[in-house]
Amino acid sequence: MTEPSKPARVRLGDLSVGFVHSLATAMHSCAQDPLPLLQRYGLDATRLAEPRARLSIPRYMRLGHSAISQCGEPALGLLMGQHSRLGQLGLAGITAGQAPTIREAARCLIEFEPLYTSNYRGQSSLHEDAQGAWLRFYSISPYNHYNRFVVDSVLAGWAQHLSALAQQPLSIDKVQIEFAAPPYASRYEQAFACPIEFSAEHNQLRLSQASLNLTNPEHCPGTWRHLLQICQAELQQLTHTRNLTERITQLIGPLLHGREPDLAEVAAHLQLPAWTLRRKLAEEGTQFRQILNHTRRDLAMAYIRDTELAFGEIAYLLGFASAEAFQRAFKRWNQQTPGEYRREQRRAL
Repeated sequence: MTEPSKPARVRLGDLSVGFVHSLATAMHSCAQDPLPLLQRYGLDATRLAEPRARLSIPRYMRLGHSAISQCGEPALGLLMGQHSRLGQLGLAGITAGQAPTIREAARCLIEFEPLYTSNYRGQSSLHEDAQGAWLRFYSISPYNHYNRFVVDSVLAGWAQHLSALAQQPLSIDKVQIEFAAPPYASRYEQAFACPIEFSAEHNQLRLSQASLNLTNPEHCPGTWRHLLQICQAELQQLTHTRNLTERITQLIGPLLHGREPDLAEVAAHLQLPAWTLRRKLAEEGTQFRQILNHTRRDLAMAYIRDTELAFGEIAYLLGFASAEAFQRAFKRWNQQTPGEYRREQRRAL
């Protein structure tokens, strides 16, 4: 079988530059001028006004860390969420702002999340049951000073957006956070006004049926349906051009954490029999193992180049049994160790 050509470099993800506006406002609330910092990251007024402009996830995390350091405010992510607005989420946010209820707004934000952010680690989700629903942000562990603020800003942002939609404070039953309680843990109860559970299985907030059923006074049925059609067309256009190999590459990332997914598991996610997936991949001139290895290799290069993660943490994210196994694989792929590659990339900056 012919070795397929090397796929395009895997990106860790990106997000709309609209998120930068809430960061700037949060910095202002700390009596700090955000403009010098934003300019240092190439985020001037022209860049922030570009339609569909995006910022890479690693760059966003470095920007957030720099902002936290400048402000001396470890809870800056919570402030970002509290200062965020639906319009900063682009078309999906504007559409959610016309939803008839909190429930429909939450569904909209989740369904159309790919229109305003994409992360190789996963996608947010809504888990509904008879008593209410969990609004869940995917795991971005391991956690450090560069990414805790992301979880804080997303959960606080959801609470802010839905409260603004209902035009009243939203009652949240509970908030769960994956990482251990940070030094600023007391700020969470102030932000969410509900019990907070740290070191939890997921990053999520719980809404009751009463909260989900709250109506939006600004809802206009015709405008809502029109905006939904536009979002659906945008989402379809975004995903339509992906071939099977690209779809599998997108699936593998969230499945890698601490383990190695197999073909049967990926086939189940694609709702295909394993033998059918194997045949379709052969038609595209590749095999599942090749896609897995290419994905791991490209992700490893991105994590080493674009983040400050330790090699043991990267090994976990890529499903290796140990840091040593990861380092052996990386040297086989690139003819150099992860440390040599990181030093080379730092010198090139």
